[in-house]
Amino acid sequence: MSRLRESFRHPLGQLVLVMLAAYVIFRFGIWLVPPLLGSASAPVPSSVVLQYMMTVLVAALLYVSADDARWRKFKQPIGETLVEPSRRSVRIVLLILLPLLAGAVAFTRVRPTVAAPASLRSIHPAPPGQITFRGTTMVLADARNPLRAGGSTAEAYALGRTVYMRNCMACHGDGLAADGYFAHGFNPAPIDFTNSGTIPQLAESYVFWRIAKGGPGLPREGAPWNSAMPAWEDILTEEEIWAVIIFLYEQTGAQPRSWEEEEGEH
Repeated sequence: MSRLRESFRHPLGQLVLVMLAAYVIFRFGIWLVPPLLGSASAPVPSSVVLQYMMTVLVAALLYVSADDARWRKFKQPIGETLVEPSRRSVRIVLLILLPLLAGAVAFTRVRPTVAAPASLRSIHPAPPGQITFRGTTMVLADARNPLRAGGSTAEAYALGRTVYMRNCMACHGDGLAADGYFAHGFNPAPIDFTNSGTIPQLAESYVFWRIAKGGPGLPREGAPWNSAMPAWEDILTEEEIWAVIIFLYEQTGAQPRSWEEEEGEH
C-alpha cells in the first residue's frame, strides 16, 4: 500500500491518475449529470472523448514540464526503463505489447463492417389531429403560440434561447445547423433548422407536437421511424416549448406557416 501511495506521489503516477479520472468523467460523467439537472443527455461520441483526452494530456505535460526538478523526476523512470540492464524484461514486454496495441487500434478502425443501408427519412411525418399534453387535449389545427399574443416576443426569445442552449444544442448545434457535439453519433442526423425545407414549411403547432412527443410520439402508420428525439413534454413546460419555438424561428429568420396556408395547397 505504501508503495502504491508513493507511486501516485510521483509525477508520472499523477499523470496516469489524472488521465484515468479524465476518461471516466468524459466517457460516463458528462451524460450522467444532465438527467440530475432535469436535462436530456446522450452518450459522448468516441471522437469527442479522444479530443478531450488529448487536451488533458497536453495540459498535464505542460504542468509536469513547468518545473525542472519535477520534469527530471518525471523522466527518470522512463529513462531507466529504456537503458537500465535490470529493466530488459520490461523493454521486451513493451516491444511486444506496443506494436500489438497499435495494430489492434488500426485494425478496428479500418476493418469492414456489415450494416444495413441508411434509411430514407420522412422529414415531416403526418401529424395527428390532436394530442394530449400533460393531461390537456390540444387540437393542432386550432393551436396558436400564446407567447405571440402580446406582440413583443423579446422575453419569450430569451427564455427559448436558454432552453435551447441547455437541452438542444448538443445535437442541433449552436448555429441550429445539426452540427452539435453528438450530431454525428446519430443516423439519420438531427434536423437542420437552417434548411429551408424544415421549420419554414411548418406551423408552430406542428413544431410543438414534434418537440413535445419526440420520436416516441411519431404515428404508427409511417413506421418504422428512426428518431432519437426524446419526448420533451416530460422535461419542459408548455411555456418553455412555445418559447424555444419562437427562438428557432427568429434565430433562423424563418416565418412560421399557418394551417390555412397548408390546407390551401392541397
